[in-house]
Amino acid sequence: MRELLSSDMTAHSSATLTASPVLSRTHSGLLWGLLGVGAFSFTVPFTRIAVQSGGLSPLFIGSGRAVIASVLAASALAITRQRRPRGVQWTRLAVVAAGVVVGFPLLTSFALTSAPASHGAVVIALLPAATAVTAVLRGREHVSSRFWIMAIVGSVVAVAFAAVQGGGLHGLHRSDLLLFGAVVAAAIGYAEGGLLARELGPWQTVSWALVVSAPVMLALAGVATVQHPPTGTPVEWASFAYLGVVSMFLGFFAWYHGLAIGPMAQVSQVQLVQPVLSICWAGLFLREQITWPTVLGGVAVIACAGLAVRTRLTSPTRP
Repeated sequence: MRELLSSDMTAHSSATLTASPVLSRTHSGLLWGLLGVGAFSFTVPFTRIAVQSGGLSPLFIGSGRAVIASVLAASALAITRQRRPRGVQWTRLAVVAAGVVVGFPLLTSFALTSAPASHGAVVIALLPAATAVTAVLRGREHVSSRFWIMAIVGSVVAVAFAAVQGGGLHGLHRSDLLLFGAVVAAAIGYAEGGLLARELGPWQTVSWALVVSAPVMLALAGVATVQHPPTGTPVEWASFAYLGVVSMFLGFFAWYHGLAIGPMAQVSQVQLVQPVLSICWAGLFLREQITWPTVLGGVAVIACAGLAVRTRLTSPTRP
């Protein structure tokens, strides 16, 4: 990790207002991106493991993992002596924190108390397309109508999958709404964070967002501890530790480092394999039965997300 920190520190020790150049066009960017996605792919099944017995409350898991990551982030920023954000950058960091640090972890933690991990993984497969839509709106880019069509189709397919898994439209559960909310929160956080990373640096942006959210998440973790003292099993605590150290912190190092190496268009496509991996881990660690509706739903959502993102990347843009 020291090598990764030093390389990023060299490139981003001082905040700039210009986009980071692509460092190389070798396969290393894809490998770093795949490493980050591989780290993220355990998030859904390990969250399900952590909340399974009820010893660790969803509020404690969602907030406590952020507290762990915040301590690591503050240490990394202090050791490498990063320059502090300025002015409106603090507000933008709050948006990133609200989506990636607060919204997504808390919403998925509560959703996975009742929803199977494989089900959650397929619904979250909509995230790449949702991020692309948010990036288009936030960055004021111009894309073709094909992109919007595929984004809408992907949303419909995801909602239909959740409804079928829940027993029809009348069976759309609260957990499904929480998962869709998590997708929206993460998409906003990713899009704003991607723009802000051009000014602060990739891992620095995530680290500062964690520091910004630390007081709120620490307070929530304290409330959760008082209301429901944590009494998890060793396996649940190990899953919780992974969520805090890897899912909330180290995974972003590899992911954003891969995007910095590039080509970004190719590296971003790697995220589409995340729900497939998550479903596999759910079957392996949780012994969840992978049914044909789950497989077909996963393929449909991933295909729609892939087409939407690819259309976004290949469409001509106007200045």
